[in-house]
Amino acid sequence: MKAMILAAGLGTRMRPLTDHCPKPLLPVGGKPLIVHHLERLAAGGINEVVINVSYRAEQIIAALGDGSDFGVRIAWSREATPLETGGGIRQALPLLGEAPFLLVNGDVWCDLDPADLPSPGDDLAHLVLVDNPVHHPRGDFHLDDHGRVHARGEPRLTFAGISLVAPALVADRPPGAFALAPLLRDAMGEGRVGGQHHRGRWVDVGTPERLAELDRRLRYRHTS
Repeated sequence: MKAMILAAGLGTRMRPLTDHCPKPLLPVGGKPLIVHHLERLAAGGINEVVINVSYRAEQIIAALGDGSDFGVRIAWSREATPLETGGGIRQALPLLGEAPFLLVNGDVWCDLDPADLPSPGDDLAHLVLVDNPVHHPRGDFHLDDHGRVHARGEPRLTFAGISLVAPALVADRPPGAFALAPLLRDAMGEGRVGGQHHRGRWVDVGTPERLAELDRRLRYRHTS
């Protein structure tokens, strides 16, 4: 299985840290944020990774190269301007192939083992969901007792930014920028989105404050 890491965003919520450094390269726990993803993917047996880049793309490419330093092979999908999540995936499909792939938001940190993810079967997506963090108390989706994900319903959980995605979810869309969330909701309405509740550690590294807190936790873990 291949993986795709979303790394083309402008990182506006992380300013001023991202004024001169793209968000994927911000250091946390002694290494760039995106390197945590690459190392976890490699440890989980996923060594073919597609990364989409736009803002300060050359910095990211120069830092990671072909991925061999991290045990993976990186294919780069360059976007002249950010294409949003759906458009970024649509453009990268020739690099991803026809099989379902693991999709990871570049601005999260999670201890999930990729081996814990099931085969998506006939589903268009399989979402990893987590308990709602303080900054997102209402959550995103409902996970029922049969492992199906719904746009409505209670209780609600938060989408972790980690999922298995079938290329068919976006393949029939025209090239260009578009969001992924509406397509996921449509697929939920068709009963074609599964999910699981991850109860391990997860952080939405969306602000300088949360980045600093994650850095403290990781450094403490390594020294304790």
